[in-house]
Amino acid sequence: MGELSSYNKTMLKINNYLLVLSFLLAMVSFTKRNDFTADFVPHPLLKHEPIQQSINQQPYNIEYQQETFTIMPKYDYELFGLVVSYRLHDSDGGWMIHAQNKDHINVADYCVVWGASADASILAHFSFSNGQFTCNFQTQSNQAWEAFNQNQISNNHLLAVDEHLRETIDEINIGDVIHIKGKLAHYINPLGGERGTSVVRTDTGNGACETIWVEAIGIIDSMTSIWRTLLTASLIVLILTVLIYLRAPYAPHKLH
Repeated sequence: MGELSSYNKTMLKINNYLLVLSFLLAMVSFTKRNDFTADFVPHPLLKHEPIQQSINQQPYNIEYQQETFTIMPKYDYELFGLVVSYRLHDSDGGWMIHAQNKDHINVADYCVVWGASADASILAHFSFSNGQFTCNFQTQSNQAWEAFNQNQISNNHLLAVDEHLRETIDEINIGDVIHIKGKLAHYINPLGGERGTSVVRTDTGNGACETIWVEAIGIIDSMTSIWRTLLTASLIVLILTVLIYLRAPYAPHKLH
């Protein structure tokens, strides 16, 4: 096999540099893909506060996964929110808490913000995360903490049995602006455990989450950012450079 020309050697060396660089950039941008950067523009619908109206509806039973659940509607509820954190529950099987409690209808928890708090200059200083039942948020910036309105954040336990609704819930990501319509409700799982719901946005701690029987849900908008753009671009470059590397002719080293 003939030796590679100096031009081909140079091109392969450049390709190898690009491969390593794109890999590193992909790793960095992946970790930062959910950061709220300065170019984030809040959707106009986020200015609306959640809408809640009392109703008089009797409890009713539903069947899902061959189990019976009791739904106890309390209020009509509508929410426009920016997703800052979420947790999908392994509620159809497995060993996690929701599965062990046969809590199959609680598809996921989504933590959202709205109003003046849905601002990148504030959110960029916060970290958000979801536990099994909670949304946690913290910041090291006193200025951001003072600017953040804690009455404009909620953790939402989303209940659904309709497969289309469940699939839509599964598709929601951080940075999405979502619209939810349904009922604030208590419910009883097949083991007899009852979960309630918050009915105000000003409470905190245990019991402060909204439990929503979802009747309609949609993704209105998804966040774009420099990090997500870089992630896509770096993955494309990485794939191309890997393919070039694999297809490059073998160049044996000479021993002197």
